[in-house]
Amino acid sequence: MSGWGLVYRGLTYRRYNMSKLFGPVVQQGYIVPDIEAAMQHWIDRGIGPFYIEKHVSPPCEIDGEKATVDISAAFAYSGDQQIEVIMQHDDTPTIYKKYLDAHPEGGLQHLAVWCDNIKDKLAEIGDDWVVCQSYGDGHAYLDNKKSPGTMIQLMAHSEAMDTMFGFIKEGADNWDGVTDPIRTIDWSSGSPVVKAVK
Repeated sequence: MSGWGLVYRGLTYRRYNMSKLFGPVVQQGYIVPDIEAAMQHWIDRGIGPFYIEKHVSPPCEIDGEKATVDISAAFAYSGDQQIEVIMQHDDTPTIYKKYLDAHPEGGLQHLAVWCDNIKDKLAEIGDDWVVCQSYGDGHAYLDNKKSPGTMIQLMAHSEAMDTMFGFIKEGADNWDGVTDPIRTIDWSSGSPVVKAVK
C-alpha cells in the first residue's frame, strides 16, 4: 500500500489508502463512568502515566446550541497512539452523556484525527457527516448519518495542541512504569503545571 508520512512532534504517522477521508487515527477516546477506575485499568496494562484535568468546563456547541459541560479528562500514550478517558460530572445533554446512557459501563466513543481546518474538512467530506458537538474552531465530533456509531473527532492543528500532545508523549516515553502513574495537569497559565497524585 502506498501512503505519505506526516511528521508531527517527532512522530511519523503513515497515511494509507484506507484513510482516504480523514487520515490516520492519533487518539482513542473513551467515555467512562469512573475516571479513576478507567485510568487504573490502563495503568495495570502498562500504559501511562496519565495526565488528568479535573472539572474543566469548556464552552461548546451541542447540535448547534451553545452549552457548558463539567468534565474531567485524562491522557496517556501507548506508542504513538494517545489514550483519552473522559468523565462527565453534570447532566448537560452532550455526546458523552448520550454515549454513557446507552453504554453504562463506558467504552470507545470516538477516534480522533488531525486536520488543518475543520470548516474546510467538513466541506470536503460531504453531507453524510453531521457535527454533533464542537469546541470553537479547534474540535468537532462527527457522526455518519448512514452508519452512526463510533464518532470521528476532528482536531485542528495548533501550537497549543502541539505542545500538549508532545508533553504527554514525552512523559510516556520517559516513564518507568511505576513512578507517579497519575498526575494532575493544569494548562491555564499557558504552560503545563504538573502534580503527582498517585
